[in-house]
Amino acid sequence: MSDQVKKVVLAYSGGLDTSIILKWLREQYNCEVVTFTADLGQGEELEPARKKAEMFGVKQIFIEDLREEFVRDYVFPMFRANALYEGVYLLGTSIARPLIAKRQIEIAKEVGADAVSHGATGKGNDQVRFELGYYGLKPDVKVIAPWREWELNSRTALLDFAQKHQIPISADKAGGDEPPYSTDANLLHISYEGKALEDPWTKPNENMFMRTVSPQNAPDAITTIEIEFEKGDPVAINGERMSPATLLTALNDVAGKNGIGRLDLVENRYVGMKSRGVYETPGGTIMLTAHRAMESITLDRNAGHLKDELMPRYAEMIYNGYWWSPERQALQRLIDDTQRSVNGTVRLDLYKGNVTVTGRKSPNSIYSEEHVTFEADTVYDQHDAEGFIKLNALRLRLGYGNDDLK
Repeated sequence: MSDQVKKVVLAYSGGLDTSIILKWLREQYNCEVVTFTADLGQGEELEPARKKAEMFGVKQIFIEDLREEFVRDYVFPMFRANALYEGVYLLGTSIARPLIAKRQIEIAKEVGADAVSHGATGKGNDQVRFELGYYGLKPDVKVIAPWREWELNSRTALLDFAQKHQIPISADKAGGDEPPYSTDANLLHISYEGKALEDPWTKPNENMFMRTVSPQNAPDAITTIEIEFEKGDPVAINGERMSPATLLTALNDVAGKNGIGRLDLVENRYVGMKSRGVYETPGGTIMLTAHRAMESITLDRNAGHLKDELMPRYAEMIYNGYWWSPERQALQRLIDDTQRSVNGTVRLDLYKGNVTVTGRKSPNSIYSEEHVTFEADTVYDQHDAEGFIKLNALRLRLGYGNDDLK
């Protein structure tokens, strides 16, 4: 099997696990390894990853700032759908995987690689998301998933392998002082899973959170902001236009200071098991509330209700890794078509973990104060409601004689 792979593109973080994978790939497959490290706004310096790859003798190293593309082409389209997995999760990890998979495949084509590899385990969702992306974009690509192949199935085995091959081990990992959870971060969110958090009754330690203050410790004064939308996407905060990544960064900052965006969730993984995750999605929490408020005065009732009916399916597609599927893309076209009129400004109050809409206005508003007023009007004949009610009640009246309905 090893002689079938000449060059592989590895999604490389520079951490211990992917450094072990880099060495393992060379040993097991006797192939050249190309590393790809993406800056998706995880808040970490990426140059150490380059230096580590150079130390391992990697000849082709790709480190790319993908923050703007990530927010513009993945986060914003998802938020046009108001996507929530299982009613609450803003899909921060899920939405990053299709972009990483896309760039890996593009790099593989560019450098003539015949395989790609990732560091996801055989128990989680990410292996599915990465690989569905790979196959959707390059059906004949070979995928190497070391966690499903190797025998390094314990922390001790990993450390022994690292020591044997002179792979640097940080003091916390060597001494067993690692954080009592694992994390994944990008510009949209940061997640905490595993270890101490595997018990769903265990309360997260306040010191764990990195992007939000506790709502109890947030300012006692309300912070008011205005977000402007164009075709369903936020484009400005308080009148200042910003690029997608800059805008999300600014929302993360103001939301985090006000204790907004924490979630503790037991979710259903695609592979079948339940898992507990704790998430911080500060800016995204504000975006979702603001976007729904903007839609409330610009979307037709049935168009909006149809979106809401389709949203759980759309969110499930992203969670399960089907971003590049024809059904997700078809749904996206429908969703985007509804967003042509979603233009205007939403005003929000931020206070101790809460986001409250206090105003919305739009040049495309279909809200009619003239129709809805409780004062006298000349545009709505209340007598018309009698026939409307009787016609809608007809099937109920006709079915009254059915004893099973009484």
